[in-house]
Amino acid sequence: MHVYSIPLRARFRGITQRTGLLFEGPAGWGEFCPFEEYDDDEAMAWLACALEAAHEGWPAPVRSKIPVNCTVPVVSPEKAHEIVAKSGCSTAKVKVAESTLEEDCARLEAVRDALGPQGFIRVDANMMWDVDTAVTAIKAMDKASGGLQYVEQPCHTLEELAQVRRRVDVPIAADESIRKADDPLKVAVSGAADIAVIKVAPLGGVRKALEVAEACGLPCVVSSALETSVGMAAGIALAAALPQLDYACGLATLQLLDGDVTTDSLTPVDGYLSARPTPPAPDRIAEFETNDRTWVSRYERVLAKLKA
Repeated sequence: MHVYSIPLRARFRGITQRTGLLFEGPAGWGEFCPFEEYDDDEAMAWLACALEAAHEGWPAPVRSKIPVNCTVPVVSPEKAHEIVAKSGCSTAKVKVAESTLEEDCARLEAVRDALGPQGFIRVDANMMWDVDTAVTAIKAMDKASGGLQYVEQPCHTLEELAQVRRRVDVPIAADESIRKADDPLKVAVSGAADIAVIKVAPLGGVRKALEVAEACGLPCVVSSALETSVGMAAGIALAAALPQLDYACGLATLQLLDGDVTTDSLTPVDGYLSARPTPPAPDRIAEFETNDRTWVSRYERVLAKLKA
């Protein structure tokens, strides 16, 4: 087992370092990297995903290339323009709600300038708005961006998402409402959202995520959980196995990390990622390996819960 710690290029989700655990099994490598604030119960799905990768492998793909969006964190308009212009992607996902509405709109204007009129812009508020705030912000951002493709998880609850959806013309995507549900297979999102955002690690692996996607009955966008290339390969495997893929996926997030554990990183070429496993390289592991054994203890605790 190898514990890694990789700096982020900019603060993202309130963190500046991405840490996790890598381990090898008969089918390949798994990555166990639930965010540190998640308790052992929530971390069980993340370990199930890593164990699937290491011991079972993934279902056969139906496509070999995955269209992806670039991700724009809460940065200056100038930096946002640079990120998008260098990405090669025709879709950009912009983090909002962690700065003022004026700052968010300025960032969106810069992203539109970098993408051009034919590109797609989506925003993610990570549940930070109430209904009225969401409605006001979405209308302003839709105007500033020249048109939003969708807004991801503007509020906490499905009821709130449904209220927002009735009051705006921009499609609504559900993320946390699905993956944080007690039973993601039974979440009735059809009245609250137009799009389902599916993350493979929090849902317990590629096979379980395929079941959730089918149960949602909505177009799906596969998104990352800020993994290294090792863990990212599972999300790409999910996107490659979905029967239908109507939107670019949020899987081009390695640009947010200042390093990777492999020499063959899963970075997009002309806005696409290839579906392939990516084992770590010994010299790259050594560069980012840490002696923090709390991750091994966490793995052992969560594994015991999974087996119970």
